[in-house]
Amino acid sequence: MTAVRFLAPVCAALLVACGAPAADSSPAVSPRPEPRAVPQDVWIDALTAEPPPPPAPPAPSPVASDDHAGKDFAEEAKLLFRVAACGSDEPLPEGLDAGVVKAHCDEIRPKIAAYKKRYVGVAKPFLQGLLPAGLPDRVVYPFGGGDLVTALTTYPDAREITTVSLELAGDPRRIRGMPRAELERSLARLRRQLSELYFIDDYSRSETLKKTQRGDIPGELCFFLVGLSIHGYEPVSLRYFSLTPEGAIHYLSEREITDMDHSLAKNRKDTWWPPDFSESFANVEIGFRRVGAPASEPLRIHRHIAQNLGDEALDKNPALLRHLEQKGQVAAILKAASYLVWLDAFSDIRTYLLGHAVFMISDSTGIPPRLAAAAGFSQETYGRFNWSLLPASPAYNRDFRKLWRSQPKRKLPFRYGYLSGKDAHLVVTRKIAP
Repeated sequence: MTAVRFLAPVCAALLVACGAPAADSSPAVSPRPEPRAVPQDVWIDALTAEPPPPPAPPAPSPVASDDHAGKDFAEEAKLLFRVAACGSDEPLPEGLDAGVVKAHCDEIRPKIAAYKKRYVGVAKPFLQGLLPAGLPDRVVYPFGGGDLVTALTTYPDAREITTVSLELAGDPRRIRGMPRAELERSLARLRRQLSELYFIDDYSRSETLKKTQRGDIPGELCFFLVGLSIHGYEPVSLRYFSLTPEGAIHYLSEREITDMDHSLAKNRKDTWWPPDFSESFANVEIGFRRVGAPASEPLRIHRHIAQNLGDEALDKNPALLRHLEQKGQVAAILKAASYLVWLDAFSDIRTYLLGHAVFMISDSTGIPPRLAAAAGFSQETYGRFNWSLLPASPAYNRDFRKLWRSQPKRKLPFRYGYLSGKDAHLVVTRKIAP
C-alpha cells in the first residue's frame, strides 16, 4: 500500500489536530434514570457544539473511606478484554449477547493472527537486534495514541511503559448490560477504529482517534487491551489516576470517581471531540502479566496520560514533565507524530527526550539530525527516506536526506510509522557515551 491515496486530505488534518490547546469548559450533566428505557446510541458522526450526556453511571457501592490504592476496575478490564479485544474465551455475564460477541471475535481474531505473523513476527526480532545491552526498562512514547502494541513490539522487556497523547482512556463500566443493538454497533465501530493501526497503515489517523472519545465501548482503552492480547498478556488491574503538581501519581478512589460522574471531561485540544465521560477516566494504569502466569509473577505496568504536548499546555501544567523527569533515563519511541517535535512549539517535550532518553527508535518524525547531534546523540538509518510524509521543515528534510546518504544502505523489512513516498524507514538515535 502507499501513502498517496490519503496524503492530500490527511496532511492538513493531522497537523491542525495536534496543535496547541485552547481553553475549554465542561458542561454539567444531569444523570439519566436507570435503567434506560430505550437503548440510546450516543455516537456522533460530526462535531457538534454540545456533546451528548453520558449514560447514567451505575449506582456506587457504599464507600467508608477513600482507598489510597485507588478503585480497581479489574473485572471491567477482564470483561472488555474478553468482549472487545477477544483475548479470552471466558463465559460472558448475563445481559451481554453471546452471538454479537462471537460474530465480532470471528471477524477480528483472524486479522489479529495475521498481524502477529506478518508484522510482530517480523518486526520484533529485527528490533530486538538493535537494542543495546543495559537498556532502561522504562519506556516513554509521546504522541503514542492507542499504540501500546508497537511499544511492546519494540521493547519487549520493558517493565513500565508510558504513552502520552490527546486521547482520554475512557469509562470501562458501560460494557455491563449493553443492549444487543448497541453492543453490535459499538463493536463494529471499534473494528473500524482498530483497522488503521493493525491492518492498514501501522498508525491511527487523527480523525479516527477523535472518535474513540465517545460511545459505550472505550476505544482508547480497547486499543491497549488488543495490544496486550497480541503479545500474549492479559490485564490484571485497571486504575485511574491524576498527577499532582509535583508529578506524583494519585490513584482515584471510588468516592472521587463518583463525585465527578456528572460532569464531562475536557478535551485536550479544541478541535478534538469532547469526551462523553468524566475527567476520572482520562489517565489509566493497566497492570498486566503473561496469560496463564502465576500470581507470583511481577506485574508489568502500562500508564496512559491524556495531555496536549504543546509548549503552551505544558507550561500551564508542568505536572507531566515533572512526572516523566522522575523516571530518570528511559528508552523512547517517536512514530507517526506529525513531525511535531520538529516545531519550536513542541520544544518542551523535545528537550525532555534529549535530556532523558538514552535510546530511541523512530520514523522521520523523531529528533532532527542537527538537534540530535548537538545534544550528543548518534543516528543510524534503515530503509529509505526521500521526504516527509506531511509538509514539514525543508531544512530538516534536507538534513534527514543527507543523513541517509551518508550511511550504508540497510534494509528494513517492515513499516514503522509513516512512509516516505512508498518507502519504509527507521532511525535509531542513541546517546554517545562520554
